[in-house]
Amino acid sequence: MFMPFSPEPYVDFNQPSPRDHMLTALKQVGQQLGKTYPLWVNGEAITSGDTFDSTSPADPSRVVGTMIKANADIADQAVRGAAESFQDWSRWDPDARARILIKAAAIMRRRVYEFSAWMCYEESKSWIEAYADTCEAIDFLDFYGREMMRLKGAQPVTPFPGEENEVRYIPLGVGVVIPPWNFPLAICCGMASVGLVTGNTICLKPASTSPVVAAKFVECMHEAGLPKHVLNFLPGPGGNVGDAMVCHPLTRFISFTGSREVGTGIFEKAAKVQSGQKWLKRTVLEMGGKDCIVVDETADIDAAAEGVVAAAFGFQGQKCSACSRLIAHEAIYDKLLEQVVARTK
Repeated sequence: MFMPFSPEPYVDFNQPSPRDHMLTALKQVGQQLGKTYPLWVNGEAITSGDTFDSTSPADPSRVVGTMIKANADIADQAVRGAAESFQDWSRWDPDARARILIKAAAIMRRRVYEFSAWMCYEESKSWIEAYADTCEAIDFLDFYGREMMRLKGAQPVTPFPGEENEVRYIPLGVGVVIPPWNFPLAICCGMASVGLVTGNTICLKPASTSPVVAAKFVECMHEAGLPKHVLNFLPGPGGNVGDAMVCHPLTRFISFTGSREVGTGIFEKAAKVQSGQKWLKRTVLEMGGKDCIVVDETADIDAAAEGVVAAAFGFQGQKCSACSRLIAHEAIYDKLLEQVVARTK
């Protein structure tokens, strides 16, 4: 029996041990920069073809990794292969699928500084932002694995005299996962792993500015025992690769996090029934928000100001969860505003 889920704790980089671990990881990862990463299609690595580089925002001359570039034809092969693989993967014991995620979480936990260091290079994340990203990915794997064990089999229903009823959750089919660049591990891992553990096969198209971290996630899943043919890895241009998978008649659902413009475009494309399509596609589209913090007259003003500034400007505010509105009680409004402005400056 597994222990109940609990979030992965953060470290304090003011302390010597976490700082030393991070410096070591940055050095080790720095020695691996510039490698070429394959596509994964129907369980096979594709190591040749057109390529593109992923570079560091802090130093655009530094190549973090070179990717084989997918195209619309390869995307078609991937979706068709994923539809075939679904027939077997969807029938796996849910516990067996769940344990792959639990093992992947353990691997990622052991390599937490390494994964974080990759994000420092590829996204220029600060240490704590990168570490928190990795912790969130571990949380997704641990939580979704446990949830699959809970949701397997027949579920409770309201009894009715003279009838025998049951509810069972079943997988859908081929899912297309399109994560954003700003949480290249957590959201990529979360959207892909939940689709996989519930018995779906996945075609993953990472953001073109953060494909190396996604490649490292795929490697982790392979190490954990995930059959290679159930997770396709297809870095490439969204207007070519992404659209081909979104519009494919064998695609059952699309999970996307990113801009409003791209998300609404996916929604429009997915709504059109293609020739040979049997079902209406489902979409999960996360396109940011207007997140607020509410501060009442009883609050600790210093703590509130610190929290607001951290929430608004952590990772330069480049998060859908960043605080973009502050709602304060009139009794403390002026004092809080003064402190927030001072900290922001």
